[in-house]
Amino acid sequence: MTAVGVGARARLVLAVASAAALFAFAWPLVLRAAPTGSAQTGGGLDAPLVFTLVLPALLVLMLAEVASGGIDAKALAMLGVLSAIGAALRPLGAGTAGIETEFFLLVLAGRVFGPAFGFLLGSTTLFASALLTGGVGPWLPFQMLAASWVGLGAGLLPPARGRLEMVLLVAYGAAAALAFGLLMNLWFWPFLAGADSPVSYMPGAPLLDNLQRLVLFSLATSAAWDLGRAITTVLLVGLTGPAVLAVLRRAARHAAFGAVPVFGTAGGPAVEAAPRVGGPGVGAATPGAEAAPPAAGWSGYPPSVNRSANSAPATSE
Repeated sequence: MTAVGVGARARLVLAVASAAALFAFAWPLVLRAAPTGSAQTGGGLDAPLVFTLVLPALLVLMLAEVASGGIDAKALAMLGVLSAIGAALRPLGAGTAGIETEFFLLVLAGRVFGPAFGFLLGSTTLFASALLTGGVGPWLPFQMLAASWVGLGAGLLPPARGRLEMVLLVAYGAAAALAFGLLMNLWFWPFLAGADSPVSYMPGAPLLDNLQRLVLFSLATSAAWDLGRAITTVLLVGLTGPAVLAVLRRAARHAAFGAVPVFGTAGGPAVEAAPRVGGPGVGAATPGAEAAPPAAGWSGYPPSVNRSANSAPATSE
């Protein structure tokens, strides 16, 4: 069940903008940057500022393009409810020792409602929780985009059911939680690790050399938080996954996302609903369509008080 339809153009925009956003994270590995405290001068420190300004524009572009693919009122309502739940769950852990209580919901909802819905949910959840906890800052677009990729990846997992599905979701939740921490380290690592240390960023060094330094920096500074996030996600997915998946799938079946309403009369052919013009009144006309004849026995009263044409109005004694 896909709650948000995504057309070919939206897929292309999402892929291109995601690649550009990934470059906003990983630019120190391919460009030469001047770390804090170095003697280098020039525009080294301008790059993160530029990317911090460009990334929100990329994020808005992706969200708008995905939403334009066909998010109806029911999908939008579901998105709002799950975003509110995720935003309310996040302060329960508040990031203490890496306890992040909202990632399991991104994984499970992305799995049920599809990759586009998971992408939207990641951004809206992190944005709402930042407003709730006062966590708005230059890091927020990076957090929103990384969380969006978590939900997107969950929706792209291969089909599976039963125990195999739970193993797949648990493994993905652990990997996504660790990757989230690595990405969040990558965007600020060159400017906070200092210089002339085994974990420092080395401008112009080979890619694998800087990757090794990034991993060492992550192990030295954020391993406890990343492992805590991974363990929390694994436990919540493993313990609540079957029940939450069942509830979400039941909601998806009842919502019938993207279904076109069809109306018909008793014993007559079904007629697809057409857009109404001329105001919200009952029986507003459709352009180019003739008025349908009234049904037999209809007297102009609502169905609950409908009377036959031969019935006389009641009189009070």
